[in-house]
Amino acid sequence: MRLGRTLWAGALATAAFAIGYGAMKGDDGPAVDRELFAVANRERGPAVDAAFGAVTELGSLYAAGAAAAALTVSGRRRVAFRAAAAAATTWLLLQGIKRVIKRPRPSDSDAGGTRLLIARHRAASWPSSHPAVLTAFTRVAATDLDLGPLSRTALTGLDLTVAASRVALGVHYPSDAASGLLLGRAIARLWPGGRPA
Repeated sequence: MRLGRTLWAGALATAAFAIGYGAMKGDDGPAVDRELFAVANRERGPAVDAAFGAVTELGSLYAAGAAAAALTVSGRRRVAFRAAAAAATTWLLLQGIKRVIKRPRPSDSDAGGTRLLIARHRAASWPSSHPAVLTAFTRVAATDLDLGPLSRTALTGLDLTVAASRVALGVHYPSDAASGLLLGRAIARLWPGGRPA
């Protein structure tokens, strides 16, 4: 069972790095990533912008802490600790990767064409840590809480929405968000003490 989890995590991490490499160094990847970014970042009206702005910080460490506090209050202290630890570890790992890769944010690369709807973060663009942090938290919590397929699907929808928000709000390219989702999933798969995420 542990070998299967490790193989899945390795496959997810490999896919994340392959997406990142293709988007930054591939023949057509950078152009495709920029085109997809332009589509996702275009004007859709204030209601859509507000909705993405409202959900995007669900991928922050603050939100992970708040969710862990809610789990603790409900009597699930072990789940809270494990999910919060997975989220924090994911954030730290991705901050290290960002320091090595140093991909510029969209607003730094396109000479003013980005609709930057939230504050630009100081860290590099690849990979996006918000969807990674949220995905690591939700996968570990879902596993420990033994949630069923419907609940897991809803949490995956939330993970995807936060990933999409990072692109729509102008702070990440699509490949950054996709790689973040995959890396969060990989870390959750490897997280000790639970069943496969």
